[in-house]
Amino acid sequence: MTRARDLGVPLPGRTGEHNALTDVPGVEIGYTTLVEGESVRTGVTAVLPRGRADFAVPCAAGTYALNGNGEMTGTAWLAETGSLTLPVLITSTHAVGACHRGVIDWVVRERPDVAAEWLLPVVAETWDGYLNDSTAPTIHSGHAVAAIDAAGGGVPEEGSVGGGTGMTCYGFKGGTGTASRLVSYGDDEYTVGVLVQANFGSRHELTVAGARVGLELSADNPMEEAWSAPSGAGSVIVLVGTDAPLLPGQCTSLARRVPLGLARTGTTGSHFSGDLFLAFSTANPGALTSRFPRTTEAEYENLRFVPWGRLDPFFEAVVQATEEAVLNALFANEEMTGHRGHRVPALPRTPWRP
Repeated sequence: MTRARDLGVPLPGRTGEHNALTDVPGVEIGYTTLVEGESVRTGVTAVLPRGRADFAVPCAAGTYALNGNGEMTGTAWLAETGSLTLPVLITSTHAVGACHRGVIDWVVRERPDVAAEWLLPVVAETWDGYLNDSTAPTIHSGHAVAAIDAAGGGVPEEGSVGGGTGMTCYGFKGGTGTASRLVSYGDDEYTVGVLVQANFGSRHELTVAGARVGLELSADNPMEEAWSAPSGAGSVIVLVGTDAPLLPGQCTSLARRVPLGLARTGTTGSHFSGDLFLAFSTANPGALTSRFPRTTEAEYENLRFVPWGRLDPFFEAVVQATEEAVLNALFANEEMTGHRGHRVPALPRTPWRP
């Protein structure tokens, strides 16, 4: 698997061990990848902020939408409580319902006591209809369950895997990418990790480490030459995770920095692109619960958090990791042909030249 740094792309910041969202302790990622025949190029990505064992323990979380031409379920409840539980899934636009059901099925199997109250899973999507027959009922709830079951730590796959299987980015093969940054805070060190499902951008916009390479790579662009959708249509989902102790509102502020990282790769934000972001903190376990009261006694919860005035290094980490995650999604890929013979080339992998 080739990544941006392998090619000498100069990118700022200190990365975690795996340069991935899984560098945040406890985070697990799993995939179901479906490539069958000529018209199935799709899948499901599962992210478990606290891993399987503690999936029901809330995380502080917040969301932000740069452009709302997309879907991320569960955000009304998340906005109400600032609390995220359950695996987060990313998939194809028309598979949101199947994946939503799949999360419920998985929780019923694993923890029927948790399922007995109510479940509002977060499922997000981008549209893979250029390479995949997106209107076919290919993805079912079992594929979502399988992605959650496959989740683990370590170095996650990138490129055409999971929900990113059929996605495109800047007119090249896109999909799943990830990166991380380390942030020193006094005597402590925290990790900020990012995972993107990249399906956005016009070829001429593509920028790598400040260089407008898309202008030089205008040839062989079948999506713009023979496709009815406007250039730049698609969508991007970005998940940001950290072990730094943050308030829900501070997680929202991290999510609002994601577009700055996307912009470094060139995008100006298409009306036809659903750009939706979620950030969570795995600190403060046991806080922000919303379960039914178990006693008539008064209860209190506590949150420890980084002061607002000390967040700038974390914002910088989000921007840097987002940029690199998009580039990793591009460089990890190979050319793909899919539905109705549609073809998408891969971004050329040559040693980087400024």
